[in-house]
Amino acid sequence: MISNVFSLLLALFHFVGPMPTDLGIHQGQLSVCESPAHCARVDWDRKDPIGSLAELAVIIRETPRSDILELRTDYLHATASSRLFGFVDDLELYADTERSVLQARSISRLGESDLGVNGQRLLNLEAGLPKQS
Repeated sequence: MISNVFSLLLALFHFVGPMPTDLGIHQGQLSVCESPAHCARVDWDRKDPIGSLAELAVIIRETPRSDILELRTDYLHATASSRLFGFVDDLELYADTERSVLQARSISRLGESDLGVNGQRLLNLEAGLPKQS
């Protein structure tokens, strides 16, 4: 009984946390992950990184508990919330046309570990990209 009440109370409170201060593009790059325990960052080689970013924007819009906060031709910032406790993660994509790369970064706002959620999010997004020949 007590554990059920405790679980209900936790579910009612969403853990948002402050927005990271290092979001955005800095000298042509997304920020590095200071701690891989709660952040993941990858570069995907893409012939058309701007087109790939647009394709992923559609996927993100259709993903439950995900909201696009900023969308430009070459940059996307979105948030994703966990189902149970509402933990918020920030997702960034940057279409680096000079290097033909789509940079991706996902970082948790709270906690010391994301239990692999951010890395899995990036793997899921990568799976949504069409194969290149």
